[in-house]
Amino acid sequence: MHSVIDSVRLPCGVTLGVEHFGAVTAPLVLLAGGPTMFSWPDALCEALARGGRHVVRYDLRDSGASTTVDPGAPSYTLRDLAADAAALARELDHRPAHLAGIGVSGMVAQVAALDRPDAFSALTLAGTRPVAPGPLDEDLPDHDPGTMGRLFALPMPDWSDRAAVTEFAAARAAILGDDPDAARRTAGRVYDRTQGTEPEVHLANQLGMVFARLDCAPRWRERLPELAMPTLVVHGRRDPFFPVGNGEALAREIPGARLLVLEQATTAIPDAAADEVASAMLAL
Repeated sequence: MHSVIDSVRLPCGVTLGVEHFGAVTAPLVLLAGGPTMFSWPDALCEALARGGRHVVRYDLRDSGASTTVDPGAPSYTLRDLAADAAALARELDHRPAHLAGIGVSGMVAQVAALDRPDAFSALTLAGTRPVAPGPLDEDLPDHDPGTMGRLFALPMPDWSDRAAVTEFAAARAAILGDDPDAARRTAGRVYDRTQGTEPEVHLANQLGMVFARLDCAPRWRERLPELAMPTLVVHGRRDPFFPVGNGEALAREIPGARLLVLEQATTAIPDAAADEVASAMLAL
């Protein structure tokens, strides 16, 4: 399916890299990158567009084609990223949008829906959790320690070497249980769109490390019962990074939320599940 890559400048002065699928007159589904737009697979974007939606996936700040300043010391907060989502939705369509976040951008999506509910008509949260990076609530399952040990044992690549970066991504995917070939291809696409050659910028694009340095206060978990919009929670049964109990907690605490567990998935949405996820999103 044909797509259009573009950029949108927000009133706050930030420019976000975006990609459009489907007719721009159709209802908007806004996919926040985690941190780059390629966290959302082509197959899912295309399935949503075939279902009659204008699908826009976008890069968060300090990733892809979006405004990049200093991912090692971001001056913005999680709330600013949430405000970006609302502002982008309004720039693209006067109607409320269906907002979706995956992984770390699922945190952005939760805060955006809570702080600016008038901008959004529905919410999809994929592979994420109801608290910010850092110390975890006791009732939520933490990262699988064995998996994390193997991830931390991987030597960092030369971030200026495209081949080394893509092989590193494939090795991480194998440890996480994702498809190494798909991860290698995605890492190459991310690398090719990364602005500049600084290692810190490539690291932020590939691993989303900027989130470890963001001010994410105050907490929002206790506000989840305020959400009144239709919500879908998607989670891989085998996810070792944000174990499925995190998705189950979100679905319990958001009124009326539907939980879709992908039995064979880990951290990524596999192409084989794209139609199933799209159908669930379109039903909201």
